[in-house]
Amino acid sequence: MQRFLRYFLVVGGAIVSILLFLLASASENSAFFDRHYPELLVLNALIAVALLALVGLLLARLYRGRKRREFGSRLMTRLVLLFAVVGILPGTVIYMVSVQFVSRSIESWFDVRVESALESGLTLGRTALDASLADLGAKARSIANELSEMSESAQVTQLSRLRDQSQMQEATIVTSSGHIVATVGGRLGTLVPDLPTAAMLRQARMTRGFSAIEGGFDFSDSPTKESQAPAAQEQRASSGAAADLRLRVVVAIPASNSDLSLQSETRFLQLLQPVPAHLAANAEALRAAYSEYQERSLARTGLRKIYLVTLTLTLLLAIFGAIAAAFLIAGDLAQPLLVLAEGTKAVAEGNLSPRPIVATSDELGTLTQSFNTMTRQLSEARASAERNRAALSNAKAYLESVLANMSAGVMVLDSQFRLVTCNESVERILLNEFDAHIGKPLSAIDGLEPMANAITKAFSEQRAQSAGDAPSDLHWQKQIEVPRRGTEADSDNDITLLARGSYLPVAGGTGYIVVFDDITDVISAQRSVAWGEVARRLAHEIKNPLTPIQLSAERLQMKLEAKLEGQDAAVLSKSTATIVNQVSAMKRMVDDFRDYAKTPPAVLTPLDLNALVEEILHLYVGGDERDIIRAALSPDLPQVMGDATQLRQVIHNLLQNAQDAVADRTLPDVKPCIDVTTEAVHYDDPDGGRRTAVRLTVGDNGPGFSSKILARAFEPYVTSKSRGTGLGLAMVKKIVDEHGGRIDIKNRSNGSGAKVAILLLKLAPDENRAAA
Repeated sequence: MQRFLRYFLVVGGAIVSILLFLLASASENSAFFDRHYPELLVLNALIAVALLALVGLLLARLYRGRKRREFGSRLMTRLVLLFAVVGILPGTVIYMVSVQFVSRSIESWFDVRVESALESGLTLGRTALDASLADLGAKARSIANELSEMSESAQVTQLSRLRDQSQMQEATIVTSSGHIVATVGGRLGTLVPDLPTAAMLRQARMTRGFSAIEGGFDFSDSPTKESQAPAAQEQRASSGAAADLRLRVVVAIPASNSDLSLQSETRFLQLLQPVPAHLAANAEALRAAYSEYQERSLARTGLRKIYLVTLTLTLLLAIFGAIAAAFLIAGDLAQPLLVLAEGTKAVAEGNLSPRPIVATSDELGTLTQSFNTMTRQLSEARASAERNRAALSNAKAYLESVLANMSAGVMVLDSQFRLVTCNESVERILLNEFDAHIGKPLSAIDGLEPMANAITKAFSEQRAQSAGDAPSDLHWQKQIEVPRRGTEADSDNDITLLARGSYLPVAGGTGYIVVFDDITDVISAQRSVAWGEVARRLAHEIKNPLTPIQLSAERLQMKLEAKLEGQDAAVLSKSTATIVNQVSAMKRMVDDFRDYAKTPPAVLTPLDLNALVEEILHLYVGGDERDIIRAALSPDLPQVMGDATQLRQVIHNLLQNAQDAVADRTLPDVKPCIDVTTEAVHYDDPDGGRRTAVRLTVGDNGPGFSSKILARAFEPYVTSKSRGTGLGLAMVKKIVDEHGGRIDIKNRSNGSGAKVAILLLKLAPDENRAAA
């Protein structure tokens, strides 16, 4: 908009200047004024209307901006008003002075003394010309009287002499019908003399003669003889305004007494005498000045109006141009200020992007450049702060991710042992939700009283032991037993934690950090190892005396059976049978100890797990409606690397446990059911590859595992059965570990039964290549 306004003002100013110059020139040139003044006035008026429309558009735009409270509109309004007033007030003063000056000047032009002087000069000129005309008339009558005494032939011959004596330019004798009798003189190049008109001849016959001043000098305002007026007017019309100023006299030649009866036509003498050049020029100048003075005197009211219209139009053009220029100048001056104001507002809102630089060499341009330098430095500082914040945020997120994915639990406590924060592993290990307990003392959280007491005691002992040392450089380590949430109080069902604690600066003082791991499985593994060693030693120590005891009992029965009779023989037979049976039972138990303590290493070969499962199920399925085992074997199951003998033992053990579980169910209206399924599991390897594993699942709808069994199911001699050694699942886990797999037990989500899942990760080599 600013560029358009600038171009419009430059082009419009040039056009207006030209039109005003032409308008002012037209008022000085009467002919040009009469022809083109209206057109020039209309063109200037159109330019004024265009400027008015432009000013109206700019004012409307400024008003809309103020109404919408656009930024910078008030400053723009003040600048426009300031520059408009600065441009309009001097123009208005000059206009008022010019109007008064023009009015008074026009009145002074038509002063009475000037008019009297012009009239006196004009009268003087008329008198001089009239005197020359009267002298020429007297000469014409004198010559006519002389010619009247001569014959017609003598008149022709004597005319030249008389003209020379009188020093006339031209002398002509014509008849009343206009025929030339004789002529002398005349201008070069003229074949026919300038003859008098019939009106002139008629006037000369009726009066003493005809006399007139010809050649453009207007005698309409001068007092002349009435007898001269009609003929003079006709002569002036015939001669034209362009003829030279000259004197014409026509008189009748009196007839002689001797020729009175014979002459049929009256003859006339015409004399033409040019007015002297300097006299003619002065008379013409005086006449023209007087005529123009009279015209302007009559038109001075209209002239005053024309000057006033011209001045008013000039004032309007100047005012509209000044207002438009005020918008332009205000825009140019306000642009840097608005840029700075917008930049300040943007900086306040946090936008530090560079502002447009105003290309000026003054202080405003320097100010905008300095502002941009400042915003660039602020932007760089904020970008650096953002990068640091992002790095800190990333580090914090990374640390939180590390803490969240740590297997160890991390708890932060304040100086009053209130919980400040913890990671997800704390909730997983302690089986509790801690979001609602943030800010509570650790001892006030349900189920954590023993842990809170142990932590408080450990920090107290550490402080006592490290008296005089910096507490932040020390830490303690302790094993803590925490009751498992949702179970009965039982030491065999506790969660065993290995906790470490240290001091940590927190808001408001010194706090504490506690890191702990769930070592329940480690303790269980230690127990399994211990039980394995005990079983090995028991098998060795117990098996040695069992055979002698059995042989001794059999020998006693054999030696004494024949010597005893009746009731004594029956007692002996019963006692020896009891000893033999118990020894056999102990041998079986010793064999179980031996098998658990020293399981033979697995011989891994490619194995079709589905075929092995079907082979074993044939031993449990009779093919009728009494069957409770349902198999769902995946048809595209890959082969695994396994020991068929050991895996057969695993499947037998799981099926036997499932049968025992459904036999102990408490819902007689629910049909017992055992589900055996195999499936291929696909997962992503940490190195980015795609892997495949095989899962074997055995589930039942029995009562499920108790929480005590779930916590220590794979430890030896942990069982809920009234019979059995509790080595079944321990042996199963040991075999699965030998195969490099994983075993998980859990109760079904709907609460009906348990499920044991074995995941075998080692596939046959061909299957591994196919999966890759």
